[in-house]
Amino acid sequence: MANATTSLPLFEKIPRKNTIQRGFDIIIFFLLLLLLVYRLYFLNHYGFIWILAFLCESWFTFTWVLVISTKWTLVDYNTYPDRLLQRVPEVELPSVDMFVTTADPVLEPPIITVNTVLSLLAVDYPSHKLACYVSDDGCSPLTYYSLVEASKFAKLWVPFCNKYNVQVRAPFRYFSGDDFTKSSGSDTSSNFQQEWKRMKDEYEQLCVKIEDAVQNQNIVPCDLTAFSEIDSKNHPTILKVIWENKEGLLDGLPGLVYLSREKRPNHSHRYKAGAMNVLTRVSGLMTNAPYMLNVDCDMYANNPKIVLYAMCLLLGSNSEKEIAFVQFTQAFYDGLKDDPYGNQLVAVREYMACGFSGLQGFFYGGTGCFHRRKVIYGLQLDNIDSVNEEIPKRVGSSKELMKSVSHALKGKTNSPDHLSNSIDTAYQVASCGYEHGTSWGRQLGWLYGSTTEDILTGLRIHSKGWKSAFLSPNPQGFLGCAPSGGPATMTQQKRWATGLLEVLLSKDCPILATLFAKLHWRQCLAYLWVFTWGLRSIPELCYAFLPAYCIITNSHFLPKVQEQAFYIALVVFVIYHLYTLSEYLRAGLSVRSWWNNQRMARITTMTAWLFGFLSVILKLLRISETVFEVTKKDKSTSSNGTHDVDAGRFTFDESPIFVPGATILMVHLTALVVSLLNLQPPAHNGLGSGLGEVLCSVWLVLCFWPFLKGLFGKGKHGIPLSTICKSAALVLLFLHLCRMTIMG
Repeated sequence: MANATTSLPLFEKIPRKNTIQRGFDIIIFFLLLLLLVYRLYFLNHYGFIWILAFLCESWFTFTWVLVISTKWTLVDYNTYPDRLLQRVPEVELPSVDMFVTTADPVLEPPIITVNTVLSLLAVDYPSHKLACYVSDDGCSPLTYYSLVEASKFAKLWVPFCNKYNVQVRAPFRYFSGDDFTKSSGSDTSSNFQQEWKRMKDEYEQLCVKIEDAVQNQNIVPCDLTAFSEIDSKNHPTILKVIWENKEGLLDGLPGLVYLSREKRPNHSHRYKAGAMNVLTRVSGLMTNAPYMLNVDCDMYANNPKIVLYAMCLLLGSNSEKEIAFVQFTQAFYDGLKDDPYGNQLVAVREYMACGFSGLQGFFYGGTGCFHRRKVIYGLQLDNIDSVNEEIPKRVGSSKELMKSVSHALKGKTNSPDHLSNSIDTAYQVASCGYEHGTSWGRQLGWLYGSTTEDILTGLRIHSKGWKSAFLSPNPQGFLGCAPSGGPATMTQQKRWATGLLEVLLSKDCPILATLFAKLHWRQCLAYLWVFTWGLRSIPELCYAFLPAYCIITNSHFLPKVQEQAFYIALVVFVIYHLYTLSEYLRAGLSVRSWWNNQRMARITTMTAWLFGFLSVILKLLRISETVFEVTKKDKSTSSNGTHDVDAGRFTFDESPIFVPGATILMVHLTALVVSLLNLQPPAHNGLGSGLGEVLCSVWLVLCFWPFLKGLFGKGKHGIPLSTICKSAALVLLFLHLCRMTIMG
């Protein structure tokens, strides 16, 4: 019986049946081709508008080809942690270093970071095999103090979770209600109730201490000598071992280390990628675990068995020579009902992510990901069975780090007896000048050159022939907080579009990786679907202005109702939206959620992605550099029993990112008024605008409905007057161009 158990696989790769979906994909593709053939056939009969429409529709067809290729082979992974524990004794499980990154104590409140750290310290895995490193790029004494206090609470919290098999191990979620049995099995004994109340009181005291420290920053009961007179952008390295499991107890508390790397004004700190590389070097000296988990400060461990799930894939048959990293789903807690900002990405995870899994694997998402340390050190798949002596020579001048890297490549942990023994050497590798003359950020570690360092690093790994795995267990492995306002959502989307386009236009372009490296062809197409987000803004913006232009100038870019080609465009529109609606319904989402995501796709593409595109153009022209913008993290309000009735309403600020959206809305409102009042000039050859153009304008007004409400809203729900004035000026310019066309 034992032999049968050990012979069973630790994971299974299960293909999905999607024959019907493939059929609809092909139908939509052929309809798009028919529309392009119609455009080509009549190209000589019409002018610039027809050519522009043809170019835009060609882009849409190309994008659809990328979607078809990515979604063609959908795959799910099933893991079996019980088999892993039967095959590998707990004391022999591999070590894991866990990285948490935070950069701003205001945008990322310490209590959020604390809950993420507590959830990681309490995962269901031998504690002497774990170490948690927190990188604080904000160099905040509040963050450090919060972690010190959290470590005291963790000594009570971790045993409590283990004793009662608590499933939700982030305290702010576990104590969000008064149900004693919540996430704690069926134990409702008086002892449990007493401990539950005691634990909740302890957590509330922790929250009060942290909140008091935030409100009274000069009154923090903790030794903060290292933080005295510190400038967050100009300071030496601060490294503190807050807790270490010196006895190596199986059920003790994992080690906890605070790190704020050195920063100087004349040194580029490389944003999150730089922080991750410092964490990699410091942890390599202190613990040197063969596997590393990285999470953002708001992404807490929602499933206590996440490490075991990841190990099933990383230790499974042939995985050592295949899977470089395991990416967990980026899911969100307390998401607004029906996803009004279109940023919960449920449908994308359900279909596109599983499509990536059928290829070389899903891209690295920057959080909730387990990595092989030796792959991060740049190990080629071809060299996995041989000792690479060149890599240790490229990691810098530290002999201790060279030795650590060499051991990691050979599969040796060789961690010191105590974390504190490596502090002096760790200070050296955390200095801002250590990477000078090394391969960090170019061939080793997290790569530099993009604000989306995560997907760039994952692309480089795939280009070396490695594969990855995408895992979506039940319950979800990690949960984070999605941006809950217009400005935060737009900031995040702009950063993504900027970074992705930077990669596409760099030497790490997936096309080059396919031609000259080991990136598979269909994996290249899947990456192109992601990397072209910023480029999509141009054809979509041009196509969005065509209906209004045609109405105002009384011309047309769509087939007339009398033509059969009109029904090609109509059928494409109807089938596509019914098809996407069916995907959302099959994923368990509502019709309202589908509509919110459809309109936000239009808004995001023509606003945030447009600014991402412009940022990259300015960088290429050497006018300005791209900047990593931290997204504001909002603390959950689920525990206070209140509900914000305006939570789903779109919010605005004075950022220019909202100008394009307001302009598009006002242009189409103007066009509809012109059509309604019959203010159009005489049509050329009797071929004026028709029903198609009017329906397109109405559709776009519906898509930009939040902006229409914003024109009449107040406060944060209203579009600022400065934005309206800028948009009005652009509308007048557009009308002037239309008038020049009519007169010309």
